[in-house]
Order: sequence, then structure tokens, then C-alpha cells
Amino acid sequence: MNQTPAASGKAGGAATLVASALSNQLGAASGSLAFPVLGPVGVVAVRQLVAAAVLLPVVRPRLRDLRWHQWWPVLLLAVSFGTMNLGLYAAIQRIGLGLAVTLEFLGPLAVALISSGRQAGSHRKGNVLCAVAAAGGVVAITRPEASTDFAGIALGLMAACSWAAYILLNRVVGQRIQGVQGTAAATGVSATLFLPVAVVVFLSRPMDGLAVLCAVGAGILASVLPYVADLIALRRVPASLFGILMSINPVFAAIIGALVLHQDLAALQWAGIGLIVAANAGVLLLGRR
Repeated sequence: MNQTPAASGKAGGAATLVASALSNQLGAASGSLAFPVLGPVGVVAVRQLVAAAVLLPVVRPRLRDLRWHQWWPVLLLAVSFGTMNLGLYAAIQRIGLGLAVTLEFLGPLAVALISSGRQAGSHRKGNVLCAVAAAGGVVAITRPEASTDFAGIALGLMAACSWAAYILLNRVVGQRIQGVQGTAAATGVSATLFLPVAVVVFLSRPMDGLAVLCAVGAGILASVLPYVADLIALRRVPASLFGILMSINPVFAAIIGALVLHQDLAALQWAGIGLIVAANAGVLLLGRR
């Protein structure tokens, strides 16, 4: 049986989202290869600069037309964008790609739980079950004990909080600024804030061409390509399906961390990742219903 154009478009959008998630995690892995030379701060600085260098000429936000009530969420969005990536990459350096990305994913999960928390009856019970599953997943992947890297876990949770703030601020920016101009402006502001950091890093450390290439690759694979792919996919798939498919990110991160970076995980940690992914998909499915 031939697929209808709508079904074919939805399938193409879903495939685009999966490719976006894969690109995102390959970019994070690429950036982590530059840590010995640039450190997480240097990699994030290069990533922000690459994202701005590509996005600003394409979108061309009209910065002079923005008023203060539009500027303040853009500035906060730029800060949350920077702290989100900085927290994530610093956590990757300490606890590995799979665990860091999974902890970061608690940010959008918390937003989804709070947004659907006003639902009554079975929806509310389902949200509680998802929250309990996510909490169990956190305990499973962090395995609190004397040797646990609590600093790495804290950095992952900082990235989660920043991602939650990023989502909420994006809503405000989207309501006050037409199209994607607000996001582009925030990317430019974030890059401007990280420019002095990049200069200090490049002047204070002996540069390695391969490390710089890995950092640039992180900017392209983890910022530019996912941004374009997500914009294309959102025209073809519902927002709820978009969120559910994005739940595959921690799984890709764990697989790429194991295969590319040789960051092996215990069976309990794999189970924890599965619980958090399932909790996120469950909350979104409940909201869809």
C-alpha cells in the first residue's frame, strides 16, 4: 500500500530527527576529543562561535529594532545557552558522554512534568509514576557512594537546569520576537561573551590543529546541523512526537560514548538511562493524550 503524502512527510520528519540526535551526540564526542588541548571551556567557546558564524548571516536578526522587553529574555537565553553547554561539556569530561547527556535530559523532563502537572486523574498518576521512574534512573546512573564524582553529577544537573531555563525562555522570546530572530540574537550574544574566553585559551595554550578541528566539528555537528534538521522536522511532525523522538539522545550518547570514546557503562547505568528515557517519553505521551 502506498503511503499518503502526510504519512510520508511524517516518516521523513522522524528520520530527520533521529539523524539530528545522532549528529548532536557525535558532535559532543568530537568536542570531547579536544579536551586535552582546549579544555571544556575552550571547546564550548569554539562551538558558540561556530554556531553564531553560521546562524547570524542566515537569519540576520534586526538587533536595532529590539526593545528592552525583547532584549532581556534574549540576554537570559544567551546566558542559559552558554551555561547549558559549559555544564554539559565539563560533565562529559568527568563522568562520560552517556551519563552527562542523560542527566542533562532531566531539564526538559522536569519542564514536561510541570507543564502537565495540572492534569487530573490518570494523567496526574501517570506523571507521578514517570517522576518516580526518572528519580530511580538518576540513582541508578549515579550510584551514590564514596567514590562517586559528585562534581561531575552537579555539572550535569547544572546543564539540566540551564536547558530547562532555555526551553522556558525560548517560549518568551518566540512570543515577543518574530521567527527565529530571537534565538539567532541569543546565539550571537553568547558567542560575544565567549569570544574573550576563546582568545585567552588560544593564547595561553599550545594549539593543535586536530584539536581545533574537533572543536569546530562539535560546533557544526552539535549546533548547526541539529538546528537546521529540527526546523525541517518540526514542519513535518507534531511537537509531541518531536519531544518523544528527542528522547533517543541519551541512548545515542551512551552508545557513542562506549564505541567511540571507550566509556563503558555498567548494566545498572544502562537501566537508569532506559528509565529516564522511558519517563520522558511517558510524560510526553500522556500530554499528547
